Amino acid sequence: MPYVVVGRENTGDIRIHYEDHGAGPPVVLVHGYLADGRSWEKQEAALLRAGYRVISYDRRGGGDSGRPSVGYDYDTLAADLSILLETLDVLDAVLVGCCSGTGELTRYLGTHGQRRVRGAVLLAPLPPFLPRSDANPDGVAPGGLDAFLGELSADRPAAIKAYLDRYYNLDYYNLDYRDTDLPGGSRVSDQAWQNSFQVALRVSAIAALGCAVAWREDFRDDVARITIPVLIVQGAQDRVMPPDATGNRLAVMLTDAGLVVIPGGGHAIIWTHATQVNELLIGFLQALPG
Repeated sequence: MPYVVVGRENTGDIRIHYEDHGAGPPVVLVHGYLADGRSWEKQEAALLRAGYRVISYDRRGGGDSGRPSVGYDYDTLAADLSILLETLDVLDAVLVGCCSGTGELTRYLGTHGQRRVRGAVLLAPLPPFLPRSDANPDGVAPGGLDAFLGELSADRPAAIKAYLDRYYNLDYYNLDYRDTDLPGGSRVSDQAWQNSFQVALRVSAIAALGCAVAWREDFRDDVARITIPVLIVQGAQDRVMPPDATGNRLAVMLTDAGLVVIPGGGHAIIWTHATQVNELLIGFLQALPG
């Protein structure tokens, strides 16, 4: 397996596992919370068929990457991404992030610059600033995140189960995902849900908590520095990152952005609405100059 070293903790290297397939213009995939690089399987297949080089990786704490006890803030996660791009000497890339993976994508562009990147895609995004406050009235009430952090600390497997139900919008629609089609014609099999659960359990307990704490970070300064073309895609029924607090705000804050809202889509659009997401992604790639 290929790895890049992004740091050290005590006597051991912190290594990030990545995969690099295909030829053509590079697309770098940054996965979301409690997932790994394999969560992009439907997008990777479509991108390879369309003639792109596809680079994916496991964020620290999950998949086959190292499981350090530190580094789950977005400055460090963005630095991991920077080291990967520098090591592979990737140029003219399009960065594609999903869920909390859009956080390091945004922080990377805001702090490390756009020299290696010609476009970005934010799917079910986290930025610009999630928690609601007097200074951020369009954010999400903090009570839900505080409760989730408490649940993770008390009973991580149970908290993961509840999160995945929201991720796939199972409890929202009060549907039995094993037997019933979700609104929008998307189906989530028991096997797909169980696979997500097993992947999520492999994420270290420290990473699961630390990455959720990092959802409180403010990306507004980073967003203000982004000038490359950006595509934002979000489900209208996203309950993890509600559109009014995230995608809708990003669309007016970014210099060059397009927003597509998928009717009936929840947070898991890269799986439940993969055909639509892939068409939008490849259309965006093909329309980019150069």
